[in-house]
Amino acid sequence: MNKLEELRRIKQEISLGGGQKKIDSQHAKGKLTARERLNILFDENTFVEIDVFVSHRCTNFGMADVKATGDGVVSGYGTINGRLAYAYAQDFTVLGGSLGEYHAEKIVKAQQMALKMGCPIIGLNDSGGARIQEGVNALSGFGKIFYNNTISSGVIPQITAVFGACGGGASLVPSLSDFTFMTKEGAKLFVNSPNALAENNITKLDTSAADYVSENTANVDGVFETEEELLGMIRALVEVLPSCNLDDKEASANDNPNRIIPNLDSYKNDPRAVIQNIADDSLVLEMKKEYAGDVVTALIRMDGITVGCVGNQEDTITTAGAYKAEEFVDFCDAFNIPVLTLVNVTGFAATVEEEKTISKALAKLTNAYADATVPKVTVVMDKAYGTAYTVMNSKAIGADMVYAWPDAVIGTMDPEMAVKIMYEDELAAADDKLAFIKEKKAEYVAALSGAASAASRGYIDDIIEPDATRKRVIAAIQMLLSKEEMRPYKKHGTI
Repeated sequence: MNKLEELRRIKQEISLGGGQKKIDSQHAKGKLTARERLNILFDENTFVEIDVFVSHRCTNFGMADVKATGDGVVSGYGTINGRLAYAYAQDFTVLGGSLGEYHAEKIVKAQQMALKMGCPIIGLNDSGGARIQEGVNALSGFGKIFYNNTISSGVIPQITAVFGACGGGASLVPSLSDFTFMTKEGAKLFVNSPNALAENNITKLDTSAADYVSENTANVDGVFETEEELLGMIRALVEVLPSCNLDDKEASANDNPNRIIPNLDSYKNDPRAVIQNIADDSLVLEMKKEYAGDVVTALIRMDGITVGCVGNQEDTITTAGAYKAEEFVDFCDAFNIPVLTLVNVTGFAATVEEEKTISKALAKLTNAYADATVPKVTVVMDKAYGTAYTVMNSKAIGADMVYAWPDAVIGTMDPEMAVKIMYEDELAAADDKLAFIKEKKAEYVAALSGAASAASRGYIDDIIEPDATRKRVIAAIQMLLSKEEMRPYKKHGTI
């Protein structure tokens, strides 16, 4: 056998990871292998594997006799819908995908190469955790990965998918990423195992399960029934996102930018429907749908321009909703993605528990909007009351363009409540209280709370026909693309 034939034989053997029996075991659990996932993620025949021959150097605890092809992780690059991306996929068939010294070094190299190339880095996690036989070498490996996650933050998109266990130190990687997705079955995300929590065990409450994590934490952007669906979501996301923070490419659009949407105002209480109607080809990538239902966050395209949308799904903002919106706006600003805010809000969630946390969350949201220098457009669809409106990208905190639908009500509080406070004595003496409230409410709205009143003071830029919302938002964003803002020098804010 010549060297070329030997090379082919070795590479063929390596492509089987831990061997056919391990592959069969993976399939029996309804899971794909690392290379199968990469083949689905990348365009056909574009994935190029690097560090194929890397293996561990550990000799402790019987590891000297353990063969570990690729050291339990497959890494490389290719194209996704024609766009360059780097990726690594932990191979559970090799040492349970455990992270050791050289396993980590392969991931770090992929991270560093993605940063140099200015392209997304995608991690496909399916691991038994740190390789205990390698001790501090494994811990150091985690640290290097965390460091590169941090350095890359705001520079290149970082996307993580969880297909198996992702616990302990490994759970930091999804939280250090921009987007994290899980499969409904099989994927686990946790710092401490459910069984390690006092008075709990996995049979009572599986705090690591995809459904629990997506509904109760801000750590997961979406949960999918199948691995194929999850990988399809990543492909769609990479197509929409800029490759890096310096990428200003726009996609071609087939949808008419001047498209009129009849009766759009019938969805004033449903921002998801509004977002879908104004998006190019009705394509919406919603993030964290199961978490903080009072706020909707989604990526769309409008005339080929990627736009981040934030909308009020409920009348009041919660702590979780404020943090969800803040994180999303920060991401959009980092990657020069214009932000569209759809407002219909009356106040803040009022409970004892909320009172402990909501002030800081609202400060974070205010800071995110005020600090963002990307194009910022706001549409007031219905109600916009008090400080809740102020923090939802009002003109006062830096919105570039603010529009309102004709029936929008903008003011300090519900006009009826304002009337009851201001005319308490007169209302008590009125013979027809309902008629009195109706009359004074109309006066209050006309003077201080209607869209026309806000427009007369420059707090909104125009009252627009709801049917023309897509047209007007696109025109505003296109006008704002050349926007520049000068800010005082600072290392970073402290809010």
